[in-house]
Amino acid sequence: MGVRPGPLSDPGPPIASGPAPAISVIVPARDAEATLGATLRALGAQRAEVGFEVIVVDSGSRDGTPALASAAGATVLHNPGGEPAGSRNLGAMRARGARLAFTDADCTPEPGWLAAGHRALDHAELVQGPVRPDRPAGRYDRTVSVGAEHGLYETANLFVRREAFERVSGFQPVPGLGVGTGRPFGEDAWFGWRARRAGARSAFEPAAVVRHAVFPRGAAEWVAERGRCRHFPPLVALVPELRATFLHRRLFLSPDSLRFDAAAAGLVAALAWRRWPLVAVLPYAAALLGEARAGAGPAGRLERVAARLAADALTAGALTAGSIRARTPVL
Repeated sequence: MGVRPGPLSDPGPPIASGPAPAISVIVPARDAEATLGATLRALGAQRAEVGFEVIVVDSGSRDGTPALASAAGATVLHNPGGEPAGSRNLGAMRARGARLAFTDADCTPEPGWLAAGHRALDHAELVQGPVRPDRPAGRYDRTVSVGAEHGLYETANLFVRREAFERVSGFQPVPGLGVGTGRPFGEDAWFGWRARRAGARSAFEPAAVVRHAVFPRGAAEWVAERGRCRHFPPLVALVPELRATFLHRRLFLSPDSLRFDAAAAGLVAALAWRRWPLVAVLPYAAALLGEARAGAGPAGRLERVAARLAADALTAGALTAGSIRARTPVL
C-alpha cells in the first residue's frame, strides 16, 4: 500500500542532519530512469541563492529509478504503489525546508528556477511557474505547457510555503477522477484552490521556468487521450472558480470545443430548418482547412483532418457525459 494523502501530523524521523535548508525540492518518480537523470542534473546546476535539498519519492519503480536518484545525491523515500499525491505528501512530511518546490521526474528546471521561485514566495504563499516543452513537439506528441496562472496549479512547476501546505493537509485526490488507475486527475488544482480558499495569496513567476520532456505519440493515442476530458465537469463542480480562470467564456473547455459545438449545432439546425444556421460551421471548417494545409501530402492531410474530427468529437462526447454525471455543464 502507498502512503495515502491525509493530515500531515506525523513528519517521521529527520532525513538528514545539519542546518535545515531554506527550500526543499520534491520529485515524485515511478519508472523514470529514462528522464530522471536529466532532472537531477538540472537541479544540481541551479544557481540557488539559498540552501536546498532534493527529495525523490519513488512510487514503486520496477527500474533503476531509486538507485539513480541515490547516486545523484538526492534523498530517496519510498512509497510503494503510491500515486503522485501521496508521494508528494510524503516528501513534504519528511522535508526540512520551510518552503517547498515541486517538479516532476520528466522535467528539467532552468538554472534560475529555484532562485526565482524562492524570491516569489516572499510575496505569495503559492507560486506557479511556466512549463515549456524541452524541444519542438509534433502535432500528436505528449508534453505539458503552462504559460499563465490559469488555476490548474500544475505540479510540474509549483512552489508553496510549508504553512500554507499544512493548513490544507497537502494534496488530496479528487474522488472518482482517475484515483487508483495510476493516472489521477485534478489533485493539483484541488490543492491550489483549497490553499487559496484558506487565504493563500497566489502568483505567477515567469522567471521560474521548467522544461518538460516531449514524448512521441501517434494520432490514435492523441485522440484517445481526449476521453479524459470527462473529468473536467466534475472538477469544475468542485472548483467553480475555474470558470473564470480556465474555461473559455466560462462554459467551454477551449476555443476549439466552442468551434466544434457551434458547427455541430449549426449542422443540426440547417438540417432541421434549411436556413442560415449553417454559417456556424464556417469557423470550424476554417480550422479543418488549417489542419489539411499542415499535413504532408494527401495522406498526411487526410490523417490530420480525420484525427482532428475524431478528437473533437470524442472531446464533445466526453464532456457531455461528464457534465451529465456531475450535473455541471462544461462544453
